[in-house]
Amino acid sequence: MNTKLLLTLGISTAFAVAAFADLELGDASKLPPTAKKTGVTYDKDIKPLFEKSCVKCHSGEKPKGKYSMETKDNILKGGKEGKSVVPGNSAKSALVHQAADLVKDMEMPPTDKRDKYPALTKDQVALVRAWIDQGAK
Repeated sequence: MNTKLLLTLGISTAFAVAAFADLELGDASKLPPTAKKTGVTYDKDIKPLFEKSCVKCHSGEKPKGKYSMETKDNILKGGKEGKSVVPGNSAKSALVHQAADLVKDMEMPPTDKRDKYPALTKDQVALVRAWIDQGAK
């Protein structure tokens, strides 16, 4: 690779990390452990969870937080707070911290909406962690 390309990639990565770093994460030691299941895929394992708890608010022309969760590509792209998934590192992924209720005032779904949109269980958060840790594929 040439130097200009490497510099561009480095700057892009720095901006992505900086945007993500603006969101204060919770205490990672309080996250449920990663599920031991291997071969976790978005379509088979994760999409049904997100459709039940997340997509109703995070979809359409004006998704909450400008974060569409309608597709895996949208999830990986992020929203107004930056990227919420760090493939290969669920402990540094805001989506996991929010789903585990570790980000004050940014719990997902919001605590006052849980009568309509159920929160992910600890086992489901553990499965999301496994998906992310396995590369978010």
